[in-house]
This record gives sequence, C-alpha cells and structure tokens, in this order.
Amino acid sequence: MRVAIAGAGAVGRSIAAELIENGHRVLLVDKEPSAIRPDRVPQAEWLQADSCELSTLEEAHLETCDVVIAATGDDKVNLVTSLLAKTEFAVPRTVARVNHPNNEWLFSEAWGVDVNVSTPRIMSALVEEAVTVGDVVRLFTFRQGNANLVEMTLPADSPYIGRPSGLIPWPENCRLVTILRDGMVYSPDGEQPIEVGDELLFVAAPEAEPELEELLNPGR
Repeated sequence: MRVAIAGAGAVGRSIAAELIENGHRVLLVDKEPSAIRPDRVPQAEWLQADSCELSTLEEAHLETCDVVIAATGDDKVNLVTSLLAKTEFAVPRTVARVNHPNNEWLFSEAWGVDVNVSTPRIMSALVEEAVTVGDVVRLFTFRQGNANLVEMTLPADSPYIGRPSGLIPWPENCRLVTILRDGMVYSPDGEQPIEVGDELLFVAAPEAEPELEELLNPGR
C-alpha cells in the first residue's frame, strides 16, 4: 500500500515509521525546509512542497496512493489536502487530523474526509472508558458505515450477568465484537457468558446506543 502523509512533524513521522514497519510505502510531504529530515525516517520518500497545491500533489503522483493522511498542525491545510486528494486524484481513503475541537464538524465527506481523528475527543473518550461503569462510551466513529465503536463496562446489577452472549437479545444494528476481562481478550462466540466488570466492545448504529444501554443497565 502506498500512503502519502501531509505534515512531516512529530505526528507525521511517527505515523510514517509505523506504516513502514508494517510493510507499506510512505511519502512524507511538508513545505517547511526544517521539517524535511530524511535521517529521521530514512525508508520514506520525502518531498518539500505545499500539499495544498495541485502541482505538488501531481509531483507526488497522488493518483497512485491508496491512502492520504493529512497530519499537519493546521486544520485548513488538512481540509484542503483531503479535498484535493479525493476530488482531483480519486484517492480511495483519506484520513485527517483535527487540531481544534470546534472544527471537527467540518471534517466530513463534503470536504473529502473519510476518517477524522480528533485527539481531544479520543482522549476524553479514553478517560470516560477508564472510569465509567454502566454507560455506553463512544470511542470511534466510522463515518462511511454510519456506525460507532462503543464500549460498556458491565455493572454488577446488569440483568444479563452470567448469560451467554449468544442468548442476549442485542438491539438491531448492534454487534458485540469482543469481551475484555482481566487483561484477556475473549471472542463473543455465543457461549461465552458475560461477567461483572467485563468491558464489552460493540460496533453499533447511533440509534442503537440508547437501546444497548437500557438493555444492559436498565436501572441507570
């Protein structure tokens, strides 16, 4: 897979190193001369240019990329890069970094963004996930599929404690994907019972989330 990353700062370089380690080809693009440090990620391609310019993206042969990641510290740059990648080069997948929470609503398909990654939202979700019992916590949104990755830590008074997961009437458009317990990952094979304190991960449509919470924690 060929991946272009706009923004060769600490975030962009870290993503690049991880992708290269997983066997992917990576191009790092940044307009700042000081950011062009091939010694930091020697296996990557490097291009000093403005990712908001069509000529730059043509030089980068963006049409050959499977994914474009807009990872700069400027939301305007990330939006324009995503839009050009999607509309001018038909890149199959775009991922954009959201730096300011107030701008998150802009990072949508209308601006060519398939997946947005908001650090403040992720951090707040992880805090909630760590301390909240009995509530559905949204961890991640799959925009194209209109579904969310959600988590619930099972409370002690849930009516389904000890019930095999396959015998629980889950809401429509809601699927249990894994059970986390005492540092172990359990497959929801239908026979695995759920226990107090289990962290249950679901892929669920937004409208199924209140039903899921009512099902597992009706006394809330």
